[in-house]
Amino acid sequence: MVNHELISGENHNLALGQNQQLVIGQNHNMVPGHNHDSESGHTHEHELGLEDTHENEMGLGENHDHEEDDGEDYELENELAVDQKPKHEGRELAVSDRSHELAVLENNELAVSESQELDDNMELAVDQNHELAIEPADDDIDDQEGQLVVTPVIQQRAIVLSPDYELHVGQEFPDVKSCRRALRDTAIALHFEMQTIKSDKTRFTAKCASEGCPWRIHAAKLPGVPTFTIRTVHEAHTCGGIAHLGHQQASVQWVASSVEQRLRENPNCKPKEILEEIHRVHGITLSYKQAWRGKERIMATMRGSFEEGYRLLPQYCEQVKRTNPGSIASVYGNLTDNCFQRLFISFQASIYGFLNACRPLLGLDRTFLKSKYLGTLLLATGFDGDGALFPLAFGVVDEETDDNWMWFLSELHNLLELNTENMPRLTILSDRQKGIVDGVEANFPTAFHGFCMRHLSDSFRKEFNNTMLVNLLWEAAHTLTVIEFEAKILEIEEISQDAAYWIRRVPPRLWATAYFEGTRFGHLTANIVESLNTWLLEASGLPIIQMMECIRRQLMTWFNERREMSMQWTSILVPSAERRVAEALERARTYQVLRANEAEFEVISHEGTNIVDIRNRCCLCRGWQLFGLPCAHAVAALLSCRQNVHRFTESCFTVATYRKTYSQTIHPIPDKTLWNELSDGDPNASKAVEVIINPPKSLRPPGRPRKKRVRAEDRGRAKRVVHCSRCNQTGHFRTTCAAPI
Repeated sequence: MVNHELISGENHNLALGQNQQLVIGQNHNMVPGHNHDSESGHTHEHELGLEDTHENEMGLGENHDHEEDDGEDYELENELAVDQKPKHEGRELAVSDRSHELAVLENNELAVSESQELDDNMELAVDQNHELAIEPADDDIDDQEGQLVVTPVIQQRAIVLSPDYELHVGQEFPDVKSCRRALRDTAIALHFEMQTIKSDKTRFTAKCASEGCPWRIHAAKLPGVPTFTIRTVHEAHTCGGIAHLGHQQASVQWVASSVEQRLRENPNCKPKEILEEIHRVHGITLSYKQAWRGKERIMATMRGSFEEGYRLLPQYCEQVKRTNPGSIASVYGNLTDNCFQRLFISFQASIYGFLNACRPLLGLDRTFLKSKYLGTLLLATGFDGDGALFPLAFGVVDEETDDNWMWFLSELHNLLELNTENMPRLTILSDRQKGIVDGVEANFPTAFHGFCMRHLSDSFRKEFNNTMLVNLLWEAAHTLTVIEFEAKILEIEEISQDAAYWIRRVPPRLWATAYFEGTRFGHLTANIVESLNTWLLEASGLPIIQMMECIRRQLMTWFNERREMSMQWTSILVPSAERRVAEALERARTYQVLRANEAEFEVISHEGTNIVDIRNRCCLCRGWQLFGLPCAHAVAALLSCRQNVHRFTESCFTVATYRKTYSQTIHPIPDKTLWNELSDGDPNASKAVEVIINPPKSLRPPGRPRKKRVRAEDRGRAKRVVHCSRCNQTGHFRTTCAAPI
């Protein structure tokens, strides 16, 4: 095979390689010039089939040196080397008829576009130095004569290098920060590290961080303006670039600026995805913490900082009350240092809907926040006629304590008492921890307070870890009569006497439907957090105002969607109630009904005999009383005396009441930039500006949360009591002591 050397004349651009600027000057040396770019649009190298990739270089013209042109220094980091067998199929080498660019095109052929022949200034000369060995293609190159056969170019793929990485003498930047930023981006793109020698308001000097590399750059400020200009660029790189995968200039701020656009389009982008993108685009590997901090920096500019959220809380509360009249929004700080302690918010639309249309049933729950300053979100949630959750009030506290639960339930009592003359007798479901029990007894002494079965079954599962026992526990909770309940407990006792003993220690009046005195309408759980987890989990990591706005927007959307949905219903009862009544009607057709008087009936079925009193709306099976809808026995009795079944349901199940539940609107709150303007002349808003709320002291520790793993052999073993020699307390060591001394 004949080796060929490429010799070219004036102003001929060579477009090949990755991040390489190869420019041919007038004397045919390899020099950088202003108008000669090596254009690269691909991230991979195009190999052109050289026999020896270690010795072959691109020799252009008479000299083969790196020289300066107009005071600019450029490095040729990667030699243009190609295997004999091109790896990338479907590419040609083409010489353009006008700009004479050597480009990678299709079919791995050398071609001159539009059949332009090579003149004296563009000839391929044969050299014995193996500087450019081109393998002849079929029917295109004559191997013996070394001539290039010209073929037309159909499509040309130019590889473009971003002009952001061009540095030359006289180049100007708006200020020193822009100058440093441009040099940093260039160093990362060309895979060399810089060491700053001098950087102040008037000068910036840096050199290559590799020892012995002569590359150096100096920029200075122009007189009278903040503009910086490059004064000198010395020599080219001889270090060959960095060999490791990291980069000294890849700071947190660089990470932030690199992924800013992506985070604005998708704020849920994870740090791991950021790391993968930076490695794919820039070829460097960073730590997880750098990606996480870079994301936090961008998110802070987009949504505001966590500290600003606490500072603006008083103004936010005023905006809630201004835009949603009748709402309750109050924030409390510590009296000693004004650190955040408590926040309570309930929208007027929720208050109206709960008191006028919802069932008198409340669930209490909480979720731990994942924001910078931690904290706990407390929730009080009702249930609408169709069984969906109906959030009533939200409380944010610095930590979950008995005092904070007492405060939250006190605020809840004041809310209900303020908005109704005859506060309904509530049924409350919770995990019945001490703070909640004391708070309910103090603020709702007449309420029925029962266990949320989710919390009870979780505790039971942790103790016994037996799916069959857990299922029997739930069946016992659902039974309507005492006889059925006791039968289920006996089944549990046959499997495990310890499990039966554990259950009997919990009073059944607090959790079993057969014994519970209040009306739960079939709701055994108050699993608020699990039901709201799809959007609440995301909100729990936001700054406090952003979190409350996320909650408000979700409520606003729910109210509107459910209001519009109910307008399409043509039935008397809500869909879930209609289904239950339809099922009861189907079963009632097989029952025999005997009438005792105008109100009392005896209903006989294959299950047994039940007595129905339609005046008091009760049945011996207790289904009518517990669920608020006529059971199958009651339906049979009502049909026998030609009564309308729908008239004997609780009003909360009717479509008219459901529409009333969502009749009010939760109004949007304007952006924080408009708060001062919209609150001009409002004395309450002026006072809110003067109130200072600092972040709480519960700062989230850095790094991944530590997990305590218990070995199987240690389960059930008595724990050793440890003693702290620093504070004289038990439960921790001196090294982990956090008590103030």
